[in-house]
Amino acid sequence: MSHIALLTTGGTIASSRDENGISRPGSDPLGFSLAADVEVREVLSKDSSAFDFADMDAVADAVANALTDHDCVGVVVLHGTDTMEETALLVDLFHDDPRPVVFTGAQRTSDHSEPDGPYNVTAAIEAVRNPSSRGRGVLVSFGGRTLPARGLMKWHTSDLDAFFGSAQERSVFDRRKISNTRVDIVALYPGVDAVAIDAYLGAGSQGLVLQALGSGNTNSMVVAAVKRATAAGIPVVVTTRVPLGSVEPSYGGGGGGADLVDAGAAFSPLRAGQARILLAVQIATRER
Repeated sequence: MSHIALLTTGGTIASSRDENGISRPGSDPLGFSLAADVEVREVLSKDSSAFDFADMDAVADAVANALTDHDCVGVVVLHGTDTMEETALLVDLFHDDPRPVVFTGAQRTSDHSEPDGPYNVTAAIEAVRNPSSRGRGVLVSFGGRTLPARGLMKWHTSDLDAFFGSAQERSVFDRRKISNTRVDIVALYPGVDAVAIDAYLGAGSQGLVLQALGSGNTNSMVVAAVKRATAAGIPVVVTTRVPLGSVEPSYGGGGGGADLVDAGAAFSPLRAGQARILLAVQIATRER
């Protein structure tokens, strides 16, 4: 019998507030009833801010396993909003099946007087049922909008319409686990030096994502550190701390984006969280 697999992982949608107003994980991973053709399966029960690559691998595996059932018409994943953009991208990077996979969650706990979780879950289920969702890769249904996972970014800590997206072009990889891959994000700021980059390399980082200034700029100290890293075979990807706009190597002067490219760095249109996931997959693929 055809069905939709609904995978729960925890997050605000499965939480309630204690007597001090602090959100705590709940005992019921869902907390409300669903249509008869929706099969609920618990994968994890964690705040997504505590997720690591192994947890994200577990979600990707659960989605793939659900789709091995030919009676499954699509998958809904309930996920915390803090790292939804990362896990959704990871699943999308391996998703070559036309059946829809739709992530959703909530900004408000399940015991809120006006919870947004039930509405978001209903919308995600309807997105799976919608024939126009087929072949679009992984989607995120949240706050009344359905967006592609690739290029997604959480833009607001509490607004019910929490995400925006830039709909980047899709490419699909053979499945690789990233739990044994270390990729670090380096925040760049006025006066930054090479200390953080050198520390990450000393700790065994296999790749670096630079959250640069403007369209992808920094200073000469960082450029020198990037050159040392790439010379040692460590890939460096440049993105920006600016939420919107293109990332491009259009400045020189010793610390501009063009200088970073000359030092061996590559530019990514994704923001730091998703750029880290993509780089981890590329490294894991390269090492097989």
